[in-house]
This record gives sequence, C-alpha cells and structure tokens, in this order.
Amino acid sequence: MGNPTDSTDPNTTDPDAVNPGTTDPDATDPGAAGRLPAPATRAGREGLEALLARPERALVAFDFDGTLAPIVPDPEQARAHPGAVPGLAALAPKVAAVAVVTGRPAGVAVRHGGFAGVPGLEHLVVLGHYGAERWDAVTGTVTAPAPHPGVAAARAELPGLLDRVGAWRGTWIEEKGRAVAVHTRRAADPRAAFEALREPLTGLATRHGLVVEPGRMVLELRPPGMDKGVALAEYAREIGAESVLYAGDDLGDLPAFAAVDKLRSDGTPGLLVCSGSDEVTELRERADVVVDGPAGVVDLLRALAARID
Repeated sequence: MGNPTDSTDPNTTDPDAVNPGTTDPDATDPGAAGRLPAPATRAGREGLEALLARPERALVAFDFDGTLAPIVPDPEQARAHPGAVPGLAALAPKVAAVAVVTGRPAGVAVRHGGFAGVPGLEHLVVLGHYGAERWDAVTGTVTAPAPHPGVAAARAELPGLLDRVGAWRGTWIEEKGRAVAVHTRRAADPRAAFEALREPLTGLATRHGLVVEPGRMVLELRPPGMDKGVALAEYAREIGAESVLYAGDDLGDLPAFAAVDKLRSDGTPGLLVCSGSDEVTELRERADVVVDGPAGVVDLLRALAARID
C-alpha cells in the first residue's frame, strides 16, 4: 500500500500512522467542523495539511464516472451523485480551482454532471477527452483541436471486428466523438469478454494510430499523447497550484495518480483519493485515502468545505 514517496515499513510502529478511511481526532467530536478521513501515508498527510493551510492555492480535481457519478450499465444514463454539485459548489469558492478530468467529451460531462450555471461553480473547468477538450464555466464553451482521423476509421471497422471475434452478444459500442469505446458490462461473462477483446482492439487501435485505454468493463480507443496525468499536471502548472488533490476510481486515473506522485517528488504536496471499487484494486493500493464510492466523495467534499474557513 502507499506510494513511492512513502517508504514506511508497515511492521514498524509509527505514532502518526493511521488507516485509510479513519477519521482525524477532530472528527470524533460531533461538533467538529467536518469528518475528514485521515490519510494512510505520510505524503498524503502532508498533502492534506498543505491544502488546509493554504486552500486558496489548492487545486482539487475529480474523475467523473465512478467518482462524482455512480457507475451504471448505460453510460448515457450516468448522472452526478445528488450531493456532488452542492458539495463542489460549497468547496469551489474556497480553493484556487476545481476541475473535473474525464475521458468523456467535456460537453457530455457538463450535461450529465449538471455543472452549468451553478452558483459557486463559476470557475469550474472540465477537462474532457483526457484533456483534449476544455469547458470553462466562465465562457460556457468547449475548446478543442480537430478530431484524430484514426477514430473514424477504427469506428467503421469495429462492427466487423466484433462479429469476427464473436463478441457481439452483450457488448456494445459507445460513440464518444474524439474516441470510441466497447463496453462488456452487459455480457454473460463481462471479464472474459473484456479480456478476449484486449488483443484485437489493441491491433485495431495500432493500425489507426490510436491507443487503448482500459477501464471498468470498457476498452476505449483514443488518440495518443493525452491522458489524465498530462491534463492534471498541465492545469496545475497553469494556475500555479501549491497543493493538489485528485480523486478517481479506475485504471484511466492511474496516470493522474502518477502525476500527483511526480508533483510531490518535485515539492508540491498532493493527496490521492480512491473512490473505492471492488472491480479495480490498483488505485486502492496507491491511494492515501479510500472512500466509499461517489457517496464517500461527496462526504469528503462536504468535510473539506466545512473545515476550510
């Protein structure tokens, strides 16, 4: 457990050591400002302390699906947890910036999240398609480069490929504009279908200059060069963030976790939060704090907003 910046021996007694999800001393008091989970690593504790000490210089960033919004069988039906927008709106005016970093198109994340026109979220930024698109609440517009031609070419070949592999039953294609994804969650054996499609989809992506991004029972074909880590690091540099919190739930969030680790090694404190899932253990193992899915993320938002003066 932990991360490269925390080499504490788990068999050594550390008076500061705590378990993910436990509360800090103030949280045991019913009248305390908020119930903040205590980070399990020293680097995480330093990140939280820096955020609370100078919130006006902090960037707080979140994945969308599985973090701010519960995972559902049909991604088009995904919506932010009812407490997510109020929680973000309560916290946003107290920090340097709030960002949503997602593989979805930025406009779709804004619509499904209900982020537009919310008091308190006037300066929210949504970095969609892994940072290739950007929606800014100030202008209410999306900026993006021209689409990669390989996406259209791969999309045209996908039906035939799924037919040849025998993977039509229970799988389906999601059109994402600048990317295309194949979901296996509805298959009789979602994991087996997922694994069976890895190699052929990787071959298809390679032929068209794309990469495959695995997720929770989904394989996404997208252009190379951008990921959540690049998007997060570039935005942190843009605003001059002096601390960074990132919360995610999926394999696509690993680059963002790595970016926070790199920022920490360069002297910028950071806090890594996993929106817990039994489907993906890699993030849980690297996180400083593990919360209980989107509901736990909402609790964290409320606690941070309450704790910051």
